[in-house]
Amino acid sequence: MTNKAEIPNCEDCKTRGKSIFCDLKSDELADLSYNKGCSSYKKGQVIFYEGRRPTGLYCINKGKVKIAKLGEEGKEQIVRLAREGDILGYRSLIGGDAYSASAETLEETSVCFIPKEAIFNLIRQSPEFSIKIIELVSKDLKSAENKVTDLAQKHVRERVAEALLMLKETYGLEDDEQTLGVALTREVLANIVGTATETVIRLLSELKKDEIIALEGRKIKILNHKQLIRTASIYD
Repeated sequence: MTNKAEIPNCEDCKTRGKSIFCDLKSDELADLSYNKGCSSYKKGQVIFYEGRRPTGLYCINKGKVKIAKLGEEGKEQIVRLAREGDILGYRSLIGGDAYSASAETLEETSVCFIPKEAIFNLIRQSPEFSIKIIELVSKDLKSAENKVTDLAQKHVRERVAEALLMLKETYGLEDDEQTLGVALTREVLANIVGTATETVIRLLSELKKDEIIALEGRKIKILNHKQLIRTASIYD
């Protein structure tokens, strides 16, 4: 069950600079604030379900979210992680399709909901906003292509290392500049990598033994960033 949350003013929103709404004019931001709603979710709550039809767009005001599909035998595959300022459900909304995945919170999260008509008005009225939507879809397509290539060509150890680097890029590091800014279960990490939980546990232990990372419960520290990049087989 979700709770109504205080609706932040778009013009004063601290996360707007990270979102596709960053360059909107004052009147456009005022329209968004007038039309949107905001809800708070506890950890593990679903924002929207795979297979349902979108009626608007979601923007994360605070918190972390995973977007996941259910595969064969009900196994979850995490296709994307989202943070403050990210929008959810835009491809299905614009394409007129049902959601191809579900969105679930990884921690207590506050999300704004913008109705479909308000988004399409923005697309019609703001070329800058339309370009940002196109750029976002292009980025997602590139990411999906890279993921398919990785699954086909990279060993699981490489994919685990790449997943840790992706988590660093998405959620940053804590104040010690080593600990990842998100604490995930080994099962969730396995669903990001696309392998078994037992395999992730073994490979994390190997990376720890090699002094590339350190483990403190669900917390993961990156001790040797350059070696982690080499392990992931990422080259400029």
